[in-house]
Amino acid sequence: MEYSALQVILVFIVTFIAAIDQFSFLESLYQPIVTGAVIGLILGDLQTGLIVGGTYQLMTIGNMPIGGAQPPNAVVGGIMASVLAITLHLEPNIAVATAIPFSLLGQYGVTLIFTLMSPLMSRADKYADEADPKGIEHINYLSMCLLGLVFGAVVTLFFVGGQAVGQQVVDAIPTWLNAGLSAAGGMMRFVGFAILLKFMMNRDMWGFYFLGFGMALIVSNIPALATPALLILALIGFGIAYWDYQQNTELKGAAQLMDGGEEDGI
Repeated sequence: MEYSALQVILVFIVTFIAAIDQFSFLESLYQPIVTGAVIGLILGDLQTGLIVGGTYQLMTIGNMPIGGAQPPNAVVGGIMASVLAITLHLEPNIAVATAIPFSLLGQYGVTLIFTLMSPLMSRADKYADEADPKGIEHINYLSMCLLGLVFGAVVTLFFVGGQAVGQQVVDAIPTWLNAGLSAAGGMMRFVGFAILLKFMMNRDMWGFYFLGFGMALIVSNIPALATPALLILALIGFGIAYWDYQQNTELKGAAQLMDGGEEDGI
């Protein structure tokens, strides 16, 4: 399937904005579940974009930079997963696994930009000493544009040049390798969620985890509730969290009222 020049330009713009958002805007526009839906709209297959974006989001949900070390980049990987799934008609799990090398290119791109910009930090310190906010702004704008251009170039080049070659490569992949990629892609989302749980979970939270797991099994096996299951569980989870917040707030307020303080001689 051929794509128009407008679609190519829009894919570049989305990648450019998402790259900047990841480190500067911080509006979560770069998250795969968002970029997948937007790329799906641009390429005319919103459903596939949502499925691939959601799958990739689960895989990367526990990834976070530690110090100067960058994880495989979610912007390039998430967008390329959607592009591959839609343009090459790949099954979502296969597309997610196939996009991993592209996420590594994004990781290298971030490291490259950080390396190139590091000598300018002394210039930023000089601007700060001189109370020159415009100079600092220009440095920030330079780094944002460089990152957006690198990410946009990677995605656009593979999007434009990979359609003809990519289909031949996909057709040449044997069935057993396709099955392996599908299994790996399906497993990655659980690994990502497990990494997140490792950081978030403590013994006070395990009860809520098992409660949610059990409710998910029950709701997903009721035909009338299976389709909106995620929304139903999210609302229930929000209700429990809000109730818990109210209870803790009231208990803290009551404790403060009961504490007479030193001036009461207690």
